[in-house]
Amino acid sequence: MFLKNWDGNLYTRAEIAVTGIVQGVGFRPFIYRLASKRGLSGFVRNMGDAGVQIIVEGDKKRIEKFINSLRPGQPPLARIDEVKTTWKDATNEFTIFRVVASETTGLGLPSVVPPDLALCEDCLREMLDPSNRRYNYPFITCVNCGPRFTIIEELPYDRPRTSMKAFPLCTDCLHEYQDPLDRRYHAEPTCCPRCGPRMELHNGDGSRIDVADPFRETARLLDEGSIVAIKGIGGIHIASKTTDDEVLARLRRASNRPQQPFAVMSKDLEAVRTFSEVSDAESKLLASYRRPILVLKRSPNHMLSDLVAPGLDSVGVMLPYSGIHHLILRHGSDPAYVMTSANVPGLPMLVDNAEAIAKLRGAVDYLLLHNRVIVNRCDDSVVKLIDGKPAFLRRSRGYVPEPIKLSFRSERSVLAVGAELNVSVAILVGDRCFLSQYIGDTTKVETLEYAQAATERLMRLLNLKGVDVVAHDLHPHYATTRVAPRMAKELGAKTFAAQHHHAHLCSLMAEHGLEKLVGIAADGVGYGSDGTIWGGEVMVAGLSSFERVGGLMSQRMPGGDLATRFPARMVAGILWQHLGREELERVLDEFCASGFKRGKREMSIVLRQLERDLNVFRTSSCGKVLDAVACLLGVCDKRTYEGELAIKLEAAAGKGDAGEVKLEPLIEKVGGVRVVNTSRLLADVLSALRARVPRRHIAAAAQRAIARGLASIAIDTASSRGMDIVGGSGGVFYNWAITSAVRKKIEEAGLRFVQHELLPPGDGGISIGQAVIAARQYD
Repeated sequence: MFLKNWDGNLYTRAEIAVTGIVQGVGFRPFIYRLASKRGLSGFVRNMGDAGVQIIVEGDKKRIEKFINSLRPGQPPLARIDEVKTTWKDATNEFTIFRVVASETTGLGLPSVVPPDLALCEDCLREMLDPSNRRYNYPFITCVNCGPRFTIIEELPYDRPRTSMKAFPLCTDCLHEYQDPLDRRYHAEPTCCPRCGPRMELHNGDGSRIDVADPFRETARLLDEGSIVAIKGIGGIHIASKTTDDEVLARLRRASNRPQQPFAVMSKDLEAVRTFSEVSDAESKLLASYRRPILVLKRSPNHMLSDLVAPGLDSVGVMLPYSGIHHLILRHGSDPAYVMTSANVPGLPMLVDNAEAIAKLRGAVDYLLLHNRVIVNRCDDSVVKLIDGKPAFLRRSRGYVPEPIKLSFRSERSVLAVGAELNVSVAILVGDRCFLSQYIGDTTKVETLEYAQAATERLMRLLNLKGVDVVAHDLHPHYATTRVAPRMAKELGAKTFAAQHHHAHLCSLMAEHGLEKLVGIAADGVGYGSDGTIWGGEVMVAGLSSFERVGGLMSQRMPGGDLATRFPARMVAGILWQHLGREELERVLDEFCASGFKRGKREMSIVLRQLERDLNVFRTSSCGKVLDAVACLLGVCDKRTYEGELAIKLEAAAGKGDAGEVKLEPLIEKVGGVRVVNTSRLLADVLSALRARVPRRHIAAAAQRAIARGLASIAIDTASSRGMDIVGGSGGVFYNWAITSAVRKKIEEAGLRFVQHELLPPGDGGISIGQAVIAARQYD
């Protein structure tokens, strides 16, 4: 098998398959330099399943050193998952080492293209250098930065298979692209002002404005109070000032977002610190190549208008991640600018120029657009640090399509379609699960269509023609549940229904490589296996089954979905049995009157519904209890966006001291399981309110009581079952105070507490749990 060369060493051939994130991150140039340095001949090429194939011939010891150098020396943005080497007889067909044309066939091992990467410091420096040929050119990029996922059409990752194929390289760019010593060697999105995309400024009616510097002009327009749509990497944003109430009020009317917080973008960390508190960990994440929106605590004397994030003590902040953003913000005078998705609430973010001009007419004053196609739309990721650990409110740009590595390998491939809101789809192949970009609210037809298109593109990137199972939520009326059988038929697959809260906990276990835990699943809505609405559950969960052992008391929910929008109905439902009708009516009239849209008449109808048990649903939802507390305390009486009441309650509680109020959970046994009596809890809130205890203290105490109650049940369950790990999942675990209180109590009991760090605790990560359950059920 091995031949000896003139000095007696073994001369051989190695065929090496490398998988992971190895395309689009400078991996081939790295291999070229490493192999050349070792005196090896052969080639490296991208493969059709996002892996890289290396064939080398030379001295066996040198090849072994070459292979051993792959992981330690890999480019900073690469991630090698597996290196598979096959030794063969040398053919002596090579004289040098080269980067050769890509092969459309695959290695048979799963890999993935990298996410979009923020502009690197080298490119930023060149873009701002008047002597550089890419001066003021926003599409500057190299192997270490720039768009990847948002421009790729199919694998392998080469320029002709991206939206950059519309921009042939000029002579200078081609020279850099072919120079092994240049950092733009095989940088697929590379371009310059001569050969690349262009940006143009338009009036609100779409007519082009001829201006020498569209970025400086955009900054001037923003500072004068204009609202501008800006096409970026993964979609179109709407931008405005953050210090002018009148401008922000106009933006809220135009975007139909009366209360939803806007994300903002600042030019650098120094600017962020003028209005937000930023820890070292937060600074590091903000400035990382992923550049997520990070939820930060606002400074006491900040300059931002309260209309940026009404009723909140925090603001979502990001730093520039593209040349477009850098060139605008360097000319601006505000400490930050609103940078919110350009879309109708619930619908996909706009990516097409003509569609943006048509749909944003009257909503924006100007549009700054470029002529590069966005192949895969991708919203900004949103992260919040809780106890120093990242919690994803949205996992998208900068992270997608990186997979989650599983602790087991499945023989079945699974497509999971998520729940209803904040949807992301997931595909499980082997020992990896790939989560799509954020998709959104699938109650809208356009978003459901987007979900199906995103699924098709992700399958194409994974070289999948079909799957074995399509997993969906147990809720029979979700749009994703209804579309799953049709997708399964098209893919030749079976369907599988996963219980919502079990899927939450399985996504947590998948993330931490666990097989079993005692889980607290707390959120707003999830269809229970008994046909009622769950949302405050303690379970003993494995990857294929669960046992519901306790949680929050089941409560009345008059009017169903109306109680979700108008939480005064939940106040009535929770206090119904604890207070007589007359007393309850006085409470509602005194504290919640504004929560009934049609006043006393509607209040009377709700009370009659409760009396007759007509159109009254049952729920153990933790989110609904928090909504009721927020309403009773006067924090918020109507939901205008998902999670609004709980978020505003958390903000109010952030200024309070839970120790100022005697509010402890009452745990009772109901139907053979232990539950927290939330009627008693809300009645205690009412008593504190009547005793004129400051509302901020009551809010803090109520959150702590819920956390302690759920944690106590989990601790007792773990003790009785001989288990030592407790985990928390579901949207309630975005709440810093509740998560911290649960963690503290669990760890005081000598148990380990796990929370999400790689996936959203909310429904944005639930599809991975669905996929894991289905895989384990069918394996």
